[in-house]
Amino acid sequence: MIEEGRALFLQIAGSVEESIIDGSLTEGTRAPSTNELAAFYRINPATAAKGISMLVDKGVLVKRRGIGMFVATGARDQLLAERRAAFADRFISPLLAEAGTLRLSADDLIHLIRLTQERTEGNRS
Repeated sequence: MIEEGRALFLQIAGSVEESIIDGSLTEGTRAPSTNELAAFYRINPATAAKGISMLVDKGVLVKRRGIGMFVATGARDQLLAERRAAFADRFISPLLAEAGTLRLSADDLIHLIRLTQERTEGNRS
């Protein structure tokens, strides 16, 4: 799981976020402790704590004194909204810019997306 060139604490935060998004960590459930994350990834607990602190600062995790960190109410929706916005910035905006250059209408784009989806689904069979 550890990627070269990306800060470990960001990878830890990303891993916890992914678990929330995919539903393996649900709202109100206890999140892994910094010590558990440090042992699992064989990293310094301070590094794991930095990743967890990021999620607390974002409001994705909440600290319950003496008990641990828990997934906040609305965390999954918040993370999905962030991912959708990033998806739009990374993929949709350039797509629309290129579509404008090619003089493709919204209907043309929808048609191309459906054709591509059909080809992709056909290749999976």
